[in-house]
Amino acid sequence: MGRPLFTFLFHLFFINSVFSWKQDEFRNCNQTPFCKRARSRKPGSCSLIAADISISDGDLVAKLIPKENNQENPENQETTKKPLVLTISAYQDGVMRLKIDEDQSLGPRKKRFEVPDVIVPEFLNKKLWLQRLKEEKTEDGSGTLSVVYLSDGYEGVIRHDPFEIFVRESGEKGKKVLSLNSNGLFDFEQLREKKEENEDWEERFRSHTDTRPYGPQSISFDVSFYDADFVYGIPEHATSLALKPTRGPELEHSEPYRLFNLDVFEYLHDSPFGLYGSIPFMLSHGKTRGSSGFFWLNAAEMQIDVLGQGWNDEYSSVLMLPSDQKRVDTFWMSEAGVVDTFFFVGPRPKDVVRQYTGITGTPAMPQLFATAYHQCRWNYRDEEDVYNVDSKFDEHDIPYDVLWLDIEHTDGKRYFTWDKLLFPNPEEMQKKLSAKGRHMVTIVDPHIKRDDSYYIHKEASQKGYYVKDATGKDFDGWCWSGSSSYVDMLNPESRSWWAEKFSYENYVGSTPSLYIWNDMNEPSVFNGPEVTMPRDALHQGDIEHRELHNAYGYYFHMATSDGLVKRNDGKDRPFVLSRAFFPGSQRYGAVWTGDNTADWDQFRVSVPMILTLGLTGISFSGADVGGFFGNPDTELLVRWYQLGAYYPFFRGHAHHDTKRREPWLFGERNTQLMREAIHVRYMLLPYFYTLFREANATGIPVVRPLWMEFPADEKTFSNDEAFMVGNSLLVQGIYSQGAKHVSVYLPGDESWYDMKAGTAYKGGATHKLEALEESIPSFQRAGTIIPRKDRFRRSSTQMQNDPYTLVIALNSSKAAEGELYVDDGKSFDFKQGAYIHRRFTFSNGKLTSSNLAPAHHKYASDCTVERIIILGLSLEPKTALVEPGNQKVDIELGPLLLQGGKGTSVRTIRKPNVKIADDWTIKVL
Repeated sequence: MGRPLFTFLFHLFFINSVFSWKQDEFRNCNQTPFCKRARSRKPGSCSLIAADISISDGDLVAKLIPKENNQENPENQETTKKPLVLTISAYQDGVMRLKIDEDQSLGPRKKRFEVPDVIVPEFLNKKLWLQRLKEEKTEDGSGTLSVVYLSDGYEGVIRHDPFEIFVRESGEKGKKVLSLNSNGLFDFEQLREKKEENEDWEERFRSHTDTRPYGPQSISFDVSFYDADFVYGIPEHATSLALKPTRGPELEHSEPYRLFNLDVFEYLHDSPFGLYGSIPFMLSHGKTRGSSGFFWLNAAEMQIDVLGQGWNDEYSSVLMLPSDQKRVDTFWMSEAGVVDTFFFVGPRPKDVVRQYTGITGTPAMPQLFATAYHQCRWNYRDEEDVYNVDSKFDEHDIPYDVLWLDIEHTDGKRYFTWDKLLFPNPEEMQKKLSAKGRHMVTIVDPHIKRDDSYYIHKEASQKGYYVKDATGKDFDGWCWSGSSSYVDMLNPESRSWWAEKFSYENYVGSTPSLYIWNDMNEPSVFNGPEVTMPRDALHQGDIEHRELHNAYGYYFHMATSDGLVKRNDGKDRPFVLSRAFFPGSQRYGAVWTGDNTADWDQFRVSVPMILTLGLTGISFSGADVGGFFGNPDTELLVRWYQLGAYYPFFRGHAHHDTKRREPWLFGERNTQLMREAIHVRYMLLPYFYTLFREANATGIPVVRPLWMEFPADEKTFSNDEAFMVGNSLLVQGIYSQGAKHVSVYLPGDESWYDMKAGTAYKGGATHKLEALEESIPSFQRAGTIIPRKDRFRRSSTQMQNDPYTLVIALNSSKAAEGELYVDDGKSFDFKQGAYIHRRFTFSNGKLTSSNLAPAHHKYASDCTVERIIILGLSLEPKTALVEPGNQKVDIELGPLLLQGGKGTSVRTIRKPNVKIADDWTIKVL
């Protein structure tokens, strides 16, 4: 009886403590010794100089030594810091890599951890072999610079004394783009033996003790972005898109942006506190020069300060920073690891994103169904509940593609199992949904129930695949399944074993229409320090958890995704949603913003959170529509559906303590409004799918900040209430209850067309619009062509053979262009050229469809274009000529939207009967 009572009391305690925001559960900078030490350093305190600079194996190499040291000093004296090894490498497309580590030839206590399996192999093949090292004097003649070629127009430079690294425009007077250690804050705590036997390396927080057997090993440095107005990136934080300063005048008690993956329930908005994922990649943007970026590949805890204007004024005479260039200074601090950093020259926003995803990989191409609407709840109770929800969607004429099952579907939180009373026939259940073109998702978390009768635990334990505690025993922590252990996902053998568990033979009750959700993979440990795994836990090769913490969920996501690929012999694309993430997560699936709350502030902050994820490589992301925790008022829920229809990942989800909130439970009018919002997503699926392919090919995100499309328009730089979907749609949320009006800034010189009414609005102006109940403001950019599908079915799968509508929004030159990408929606055949990719151009009164796919593409489709809508046509033509075929078709007035519109009539070419796969022209007569 003792054990069940303890378990009950334990869960009761955690339900009341962990699952609400409690600031004292988590460390701040002052309670984090490495952060506190780093922040106490003054500008100019770095004494390192660069020596022995040369070219070796195509890289610039150097030693960093303290200035007071000379070459004859004994290297092993405790009072003398050993030299650090510095390497600069250049890669195609304007990327510079800087590595700094301890000198392995001098026998450090251990090799510092370098994060494996993040950099894609093709990036390493783009290395430029540096041939020549050029030396110059600094501008004031007081110092020496060593200069290497980086790319056309850019050079990598190392200043010898004091040591500084920067990228500049080519030439001795070339302007700086990015720099490291310009403010002299670089510090590298080298591994060492204890100075005295009683030296205390342990760290304590609340009831937890971190043994820290290797002592202090943190790294910190400053990074400056030149000609920048704002900096962005470094998710995940519930804060503004443009990162606010965290240090400087009048900011003495603020916190840095924390990057430490944590299970945070009911997180606060407008906070620098770290959430579920970490991407140490920052972009800058400014009107003068454009964009640049900086990425630190490091999986230990990180803290980053954005330094406000005037933060270092009292040291300006010492630092000799360029006075003719505006800049944003930042300060990066990490508990462990090495310096493995990348400088991106841009200069356009899309260039920086492309350069970054060239290293970490572009987003995976999702299956088509995954880009449609998902319905989730913790928990749909049983098979009867599933069937009832499924049938109600049909009854209310609301399409959906995926129904989700949370942890309660399992047998006692044993993943890969089913509760036999609640879900006795899981395969039949999935097949019934699949018959309508629908799919299911089940949850598989990383905590494995320590139960000797549970085959997963038994195998992992016998094979030695679990993470160990500091004493070398299998780590035992508490999570949903009670006493639990965690598979060591750093170990490739463990990952391969995990992947095999998703085969149909091993995951009994799974079918080809079942996909996976990885939650709690930060990892969450209810009784651990800060609700996670202790930092002194051990992974393969005696790597401490502190060194790889932020990448644990990434490896878990990777192994799960690989399992879904393997189960179908590599034929079908996987779908795996993960809560934790790290650079490279985009290659394995989608993420969401975690356990948000049903309130207007959290609704509002979802937009900058998703935009930031897109900027840092993770295009396929979304927020729980309606808010996970709490009960949204009806207006909030409707507004959230209207906005969520434009999220890349569109899912409704809720906590089990909330009231049911399926779209038909709020009265017929609200059902109609949510139905129309979901219909908008299904109508735009061809456009979204084309954008997902663009992201897969280039890294450019599906949803984008306005400044990515309008990089010279300063009014867009800090706007995170509106966003672009691709380059053609602008969406503005309505974020306040009872709003009567909404202001929308429409950038650029061209007009914008209201998506529902077709009304043209002037670009480069702010418009005060009526806040309509039935929709949020959304506009098509003049000069674009958007593909749609206007027939509504039960699911996206059932729309596969439906005809297309093209919406042409003419610019002031009476021209427009757009693209359409189509493949089979599920397999990897597109990688062998099995797809249709068309470019549509309209100019001089003629619409042309031309091929962008390989000449002998292997995908066939009989789908046709049934309507072509032309917005902004000043003439009133009656006919058009279709070639080939010399066929005349009528141009008449027709509805802009078949459902949910205002009855607006627009010029429409009906039934031209041209195939999407063919070359053709249509001339307006």
